[in-house]
Amino acid sequence: MKVLSKLMTAIRGGAREAGEAIVDANAVRIFEQEIVDSKNHIKKAKDSLTSVMAEKMQAARKVDAIKNDIAANEGYAEKALAKGDEALALEVAQKIAQLESELVDHQGVHDNCAVHIEKLKGQIQAAERQIVENERQLNMIKTTESVHKATAAISDNFAQSGSKLVNAKESLERIKKRQEMREDKLKAAEELNSENFDKSLNDKLKDAGIVDSSSPSANAVLERLKNKQS
Repeated sequence: MKVLSKLMTAIRGGAREAGEAIVDANAVRIFEQEIVDSKNHIKKAKDSLTSVMAEKMQAARKVDAIKNDIAANEGYAEKALAKGDEALALEVAQKIAQLESELVDHQGVHDNCAVHIEKLKGQIQAAERQIVENERQLNMIKTTESVHKATAAISDNFAQSGSKLVNAKESLERIKKRQEMREDKLKAAEELNSENFDKSLNDKLKDAGIVDSSSPSANAVLERLKNKQS
């Protein structure tokens, strides 16, 4: 029995962990839905508030009507007394007493509605402020989640493409070397063309007799050395 009990405990623990994992994985979505639910509750609360406010208005109108009736009947009673008709005045007084009793009841309804209205307004305002704060927090959470996902994606891509980056660097070096070789060849060709141009020009000058084309002879060299010694 102890083993079975422990197994059941382990199963409950696993279910709890699985439930917590689901909640954690959907925490942002749950929080957002809770905000939506709160807005719906506030809407219903406002509907209820309007009903209470309407009831207060009706009670206020009833109170005013009863007060007017009381004032009118008091005038009637005074006139009856003025004429010496106490029986009639008493009958009017009974009606006034009944109206005053009704006035107390309707005034109580009015005052009770007023208290509830102020209380509901305060609760609704507090709830709306909390929703505004929750929505601000939700935006921050979503932004943070997006940043975390982007950072994780970059890290994963970098880890997966590490060898590709190395290969890309090697390819870049090969391209640079090939370009350097091409530039060196172009420079060599330019130098070669320049040398050929200079040689061709010199030959033309020699042919025209403008530049001496004879090579110095040994006798001319010997004669120059003798002159130098003397």
